[in-house]
Amino acid sequence: MHIVFAASECVPFAKTGGLADVLGALPAELTQLGHRVTVYMPLYRGVLEKLIRPKTAIASLTIPFAYYNRFVRIVDGGLRDGVQFYFVDCPELFDREGFYGARGGDYPDNAERFGLLARAVLEASKQLGVPDLFHVHDWQAALIPVYLRTTYYFDPVLRKVPCVLTVHNAGYQGWFPPKTTEQLLLPWDVFTMDKLEHFDTFNFLKGGIVYSDAITTVSPTYAKEIQTEEFGFGLESMFQHRAADLHGILNGVDTTAWNPATDALIAAHYSPRRLEGKQACRRDLLHAYALDAVPETTPVVGIVSRLATQKGFDLIMDIADELTQEEMVLLVLGSGEPHYEKFFAELAEKYPAKIAVHIGYDNVLAHKIEAGADIFLMPSRYEPCGLNQIYSLRYGTPPVVRATGGLEDTVQEWDAQTRTGTGFKFVGLEASHLLTALRRACAAFQDKPAWQQLQLNGMAQEFGWRQPAKQYVAVYEEVVRRRS
Repeated sequence: MHIVFAASECVPFAKTGGLADVLGALPAELTQLGHRVTVYMPLYRGVLEKLIRPKTAIASLTIPFAYYNRFVRIVDGGLRDGVQFYFVDCPELFDREGFYGARGGDYPDNAERFGLLARAVLEASKQLGVPDLFHVHDWQAALIPVYLRTTYYFDPVLRKVPCVLTVHNAGYQGWFPPKTTEQLLLPWDVFTMDKLEHFDTFNFLKGGIVYSDAITTVSPTYAKEIQTEEFGFGLESMFQHRAADLHGILNGVDTTAWNPATDALIAAHYSPRRLEGKQACRRDLLHAYALDAVPETTPVVGIVSRLATQKGFDLIMDIADELTQEEMVLLVLGSGEPHYEKFFAELAEKYPAKIAVHIGYDNVLAHKIEAGADIFLMPSRYEPCGLNQIYSLRYGTPPVVRATGGLEDTVQEWDAQTRTGTGFKFVGLEASHLLTALRRACAAFQDKPAWQQLQLNGMAQEFGWRQPAKQYVAVYEEVVRRRS
């Protein structure tokens, strides 16, 4: 089967979140299962320097808009792990400071930018290889199924090609003015309540939900949650309507990059059979945060996150005074909303022996926290899948999480009596529940034999990409069968 992926980012070329990790791993796993995979994404500023001997695949494609044309080059990025990469080169739209915006705001022409991406993928595919299906990701590529079923409906080459949409985060939908319909040369009959219109906006993601043959999201629990008012962000009725075609497939992780037995970025290697190296990693982490004097009986709690309300940092703010009284130290790595950056910086200044913060992102430090912390804290208000709790399990760092989305699916509550489970969970959005779960973890840390069993339970979990890839193939085969 030939599968064409279309997305706005992919490691190692461009990344802002978990979407890029999925695009970097799932296509390669599908090739291992015997499929042919092609990935299309924009040629952002800085991507060319990451390519090995790039060449032009298509010199010029004409992409029409309402009152003008854009001219696009398709750059051949070559094969990586068996996956063919192509890049949509339109410098006036993609050669910019940021992927989606600059200085905290979105680019005002994002509808044009990602509308062009959709048309360019369809046109390029007709020349470079028509797939058996398209697999598109998030709102930035969600117009591909819309175009397929409208503008390209009578195209003899593409009209029978199915499309699968993956929703990585329903909170980001691509809202634009109604005139976007005309600008992108779509028929006005798509701008209705049962199609793309959403509270008098043109909604990219809603269009993808309506016109895709199947919809997937990144964990089984999140597939249920987005059908509710709390997590659907206004599209819950659309997800309910497509429930028969909605599949929750848990993301895998890169088990090569995140492996404590081989990780080149940590102080010492360790494995379930030899855990001794984790203590060296703990000492190294504390040294990195200038907290060398922390006693071994005091648990080290780590956070690696975007500092945003979605990630539950308002809950941490609510219990800040109580946290500073607990027998624990808190090490934070992340950046995001300014008031959370300010909160953690001030807390670290006030309690330098208990709290230490690094504002920004540092991949080496992220690995050090996963390996060196005793407990990992992830109290997200919602989390479609989440990767850091999975990394923590692999590194023998039991997580404390809110029971939502992928956190609910990947972490099992620790039972000291049966010595089963992999971490600690809390339900609801009360800060006191978070504090109670964290206290349970800190208390369990004092029973070293039981704690080691908890670590081993987490490290024994399997979160590679092979099983998710097989689940995606089953979805692909079903939509191809229905369109044939």
